[in-house]
Amino acid sequence: MDFTSEQRFDDGVLERAFTLGEIPGILWTPASASASAPAPLILIGHPPLGLDKIYPRLVARARYYAAEFGFAAATIELPGSGVRPRWEEAEQARANLRRAMQAGEPVGDEIIDPLILPLVAKAVPEWQTAMDALLALPEIGDRVGFEGGIISIGVRLAAVDPRIAAANLFAGSFVPNAVLHQAREVTIPLQVLLQWDDEGNDRQASLNLYDAFGSKEKTLHANLGGHTGVPQFEVEAGARFFTRHLK
Repeated sequence: MDFTSEQRFDDGVLERAFTLGEIPGILWTPASASASAPAPLILIGHPPLGLDKIYPRLVARARYYAAEFGFAAATIELPGSGVRPRWEEAEQARANLRRAMQAGEPVGDEIIDPLILPLVAKAVPEWQTAMDALLALPEIGDRVGFEGGIISIGVRLAAVDPRIAAANLFAGSFVPNAVLHQAREVTIPLQVLLQWDDEGNDRQASLNLYDAFGSKEKTLHANLGGHTGVPQFEVEAGARFFTRHLK
């Protein structure tokens, strides 16, 4: 891990940009984090829009978690997004999805699987590599949570990596059957956020995924409104969820 820049905000939160090979990322740590008082880590997922475009939303959540609750937070660029090399298969899969949705056609497995499964297969090992590097830092503790982003990535990561102790997942991305089946292997505490009127999400598919999770402790937060209408209080709800399970 190579740190490439840093800045400290007025609330004491330290932001450091880093690279892991070709993968860019950002780490935020609270002023209180040190080798003698390491901070639990929240990995913040995001849609494949590029870190530059999604940065205002990411930094707002990360600074809130760090300044108000003492968490470290980190994110990495997804494969094929932002400054990373274009990924021809992913571009074609996204084009097929747009074409189907614009035509009002059903979005079936023939579109969902090529869109999501290769991304999950690439992204999950990269998140694990990032965890290896982040957990080696003396100011980062060994309790890790995952939040947001493409829910299929969160499901796979929670199923295969025991370092993920809790996850706050955001419903709203297409879920292949293979991921739905793997959800039964997820047994960590979960909180799932669902926008009831999300225009880009199949509500019933989200409920089916929630039902499939094998966790004994799982909570569904369903709010009225579309994709961008998530109530502000859900940010605090996420922080309190992680406080219960990472501290």
